[in-house]
Amino acid sequence: MYQSISTPVSILFVCVLAVSGCTAFPSAGPEVGPSSYAAVNPPAGTPHAVVNVTPDIVKIVEKSQPESGFGGFRGPGPAQIRIGIGDIVSVTIFEASPGGLFIPLESTNSSGNFVNLPDQKVDSAGNISVPYAGSIHAAGQEPAAIQQIIEQRLASRAIEPQAVVSLKSQTSSEVSVLGDVNSPSKFQINADGERILDVIAKAGGPRQPGYETYVTLQRGKRKATAYFQKLVREPSNNIYVLPNDTIYVYREPHSFTAFGASGENGRFDFADETINLSDALGKAGGLLDDRANPGAVLVYRTESRKTAARLGVPVEKFEGDPIPVIYQFNLRDPGGFFMASAFPVRNKDVIYIGNAAIVRYMKFIDVVGATTIAASAGRNALD
Repeated sequence: MYQSISTPVSILFVCVLAVSGCTAFPSAGPEVGPSSYAAVNPPAGTPHAVVNVTPDIVKIVEKSQPESGFGGFRGPGPAQIRIGIGDIVSVTIFEASPGGLFIPLESTNSSGNFVNLPDQKVDSAGNISVPYAGSIHAAGQEPAAIQQIIEQRLASRAIEPQAVVSLKSQTSSEVSVLGDVNSPSKFQINADGERILDVIAKAGGPRQPGYETYVTLQRGKRKATAYFQKLVREPSNNIYVLPNDTIYVYREPHSFTAFGASGENGRFDFADETINLSDALGKAGGLLDDRANPGAVLVYRTESRKTAARLGVPVEKFEGDPIPVIYQFNLRDPGGFFMASAFPVRNKDVIYIGNAAIVRYMKFIDVVGATTIAASAGRNALD
């Protein structure tokens, strides 16, 4: 009785598996075949575009660069250095001839008709004091503006007075450089202006290789981050720093993740500024001979709407920016490896190598064999 029931049950189970298709069998990830074209998947999933890689697609990707930098902070030029609270100010007053307010007739000063006032610190109210000119509000002013105020107040008392105001020590116009640099500190900005790379150099430069270094600029409530190599290569991003800017340098190695039918799955560092897809596949152990489908090598990445539109993706079907894109390579084509050697891998890319179709059938045979063995064992136990 049991023998007559167990055999049909095993046959029925195998038939159910056959009808259900490949979804019943284990898989390392999604299956996208070489016949896929640029498309958007149904709304039930995460919207994305699948793009078949061609030589024209490779050229577009090579020219596109991640949009990051300090473009939003660009100004007309170096910052105007203004006097601030806590700065040390030097004041020198000249008169046209002796016998005036500051230079007596019997003066033996052979160096000129002038007097150097003692250096003084700008007080907490932002003021300095000049004899016979009174208290002068200096904070937020340029030295030239203070000179004019002193000359105007002394005009009726001194002989054609001229004033020279200079900064002896300045703490209000400093920039902080922190993080992964050799000598983190605060630095005074020169009057002729200093750029981001200038103050990083003052801090001893990055401790890590430039291709693993990022720079964050915080200015008030605004903040932006740029790749260090981009600062070096693109002078437009090497902007002038302003007083009270904070620059934070940190290390972030570029990496990609490999899944599927590769020799090794996991996260891999670039160990260089740039690598291409051929390099990445080599780092991941290449394609497995007994599993991999060379026609389904996928690179997962997000692209800007501008780049996605150039790739032919129907961007109007997507909301927001960036857009998830899956690049599909067919390495069965002899020219596929030339395209892979030219295709740049970006930081945080995910590379997936699909299984060959025969793997599905092998899994089916394994399931059938396991089911048959189980059925036979059940019959034997019942007998």
